[in-house]
Amino acid sequence: METHRTRTHRTRRLIVRTATATATAALMLLTGCGAGGGPHGTSADRAEHGGFPAPADGAGGPEAGAPADRGRTPAQDHLSTFALDVDTASYGYARRALVDGRIPEPSTIRPEEFVNSFRQDYERPHGDGFTVTVDGARTGEDDWSLLRVGLATRTPGETARRPPAALTFVIDVSGSMAEPGRLDLARRSLAAMTDRLRDDDSVALVTFADEAETVLPATRLGDHRDRVHHAIDSLEPTASTNLGAGVETGYATAVEGLREGATNRVVLVSDALANTGDTDADSILERVSTARREHGITLFGVGVGSDYGDALMERLADRGDGHTTYVSDDEDAEKVFCEDLPRHIDLTARDAKAQVAFDPGTVAEYRLIGYDNRRVADDDFRDDRVDGGEAGPGHTVTALYAVRTRPGAEGHLATATVRWLDPTTRAPHEASGRLATDALHDALTDASARFQVTATAAYFADALRRGAGEWSPLPDAPTLTQLQETARALARRTEDPQVRELAETIGMARRGGSR
Repeated sequence: METHRTRTHRTRRLIVRTATATATAALMLLTGCGAGGGPHGTSADRAEHGGFPAPADGAGGPEAGAPADRGRTPAQDHLSTFALDVDTASYGYARRALVDGRIPEPSTIRPEEFVNSFRQDYERPHGDGFTVTVDGARTGEDDWSLLRVGLATRTPGETARRPPAALTFVIDVSGSMAEPGRLDLARRSLAAMTDRLRDDDSVALVTFADEAETVLPATRLGDHRDRVHHAIDSLEPTASTNLGAGVETGYATAVEGLREGATNRVVLVSDALANTGDTDADSILERVSTARREHGITLFGVGVGSDYGDALMERLADRGDGHTTYVSDDEDAEKVFCEDLPRHIDLTARDAKAQVAFDPGTVAEYRLIGYDNRRVADDDFRDDRVDGGEAGPGHTVTALYAVRTRPGAEGHLATATVRWLDPTTRAPHEASGRLATDALHDALTDASARFQVTATAAYFADALRRGAGEWSPLPDAPTLTQLQETARALARRTEDPQVRELAETIGMARRGGSR
């Protein structure tokens, strides 16, 4: 969250408790155990049409002993600036942990990745760049609203119209990858994806365990698909995990196979449990900095395995001008490798950053939900030397804010601006959107279904990471039981299987893990 009365970009730890108290709080939160039914009542308190629960008096206020402040005051800092992030790995890994009967570690919960895991309803641009959508809804807590900033890239075009792709797959073949759902899943996924790529695309294959090896140099698919399949079929788990050597060799192989006019990308598939060689993300990426900066080679991280080095993979992708996702089964892998990756190979924006300017006359306080390690100094918004995020066709980026308006305030609330560089010319572009108080929905249940899905995902992430006792709650925060009922209603309304899965995932968290 953004800190109160400070311009630094570090996370402030709001509540400090002992380890015992933290564990107890987490158990009570996620199992719904505690005195009475909590401040929000039972499911009978919910709105008739299956939306968010009707608020009780005092609902959603800070926990006992927690500071009352939730964010930053516009009078002292009216700007909120962050690098765009299209990662979704945090939600995927949290779901995997719950399926396995484990409550996810709060440190692995990144709310923006929960929110960005779900389809949105934003208008899309006709060319490269972004559209900006800003909307909001009042919560049941006095003067608090949720404000959504939505950024969308153009719809993916036909595969035949995109530039050719030069993909270097860096595959972890260490001993830990022998677990079902790791290397076997990667082999099946890569084989299926190879058959989906175009003839003028090229694929290289690098493996790493205690050492790294280029198994297949850059190879145009054309008449060589059998050669690629043979290399994929030969992958077998061996020894320890020298992830640093794998990334370094992968980038060297990508540079050797560099193709002008193509999208050059390194795809890292690993459980990220590095235990040999260099295990520091910044140090690893510094060794491949020339390949990243001069040749524009981006990194796409695909996490696998029930035991997963989330922090390392996320850091590598953030610093490697790319993004991460997590796959736990064949259905996830099919979507990532056979649908998303081929469609999103092209880039539509580089070094994209967003800045939201809140009006001090109408906004008393605000809090950005998530993006804790993507914050950018306000003065660096238009400094194009400062790294931002990358986006491709079909991507959406959503930032959700908790905003406390001044009592009786009317008029302009906020203006959101996104700035990005053209992926080819590096020319800067900007687009903006505005929101006023009269455009706020009177309640969350009055907002669009997709807005409500966004709020549900954010509230769920907030509940999971508050288990560590380090965050004050979002305004009007529902119980997990209420969230699950909301998600079920939204799944019926949207007929979206991902929203139905969200309802199932919240239910697992409510029961303490497992189906």
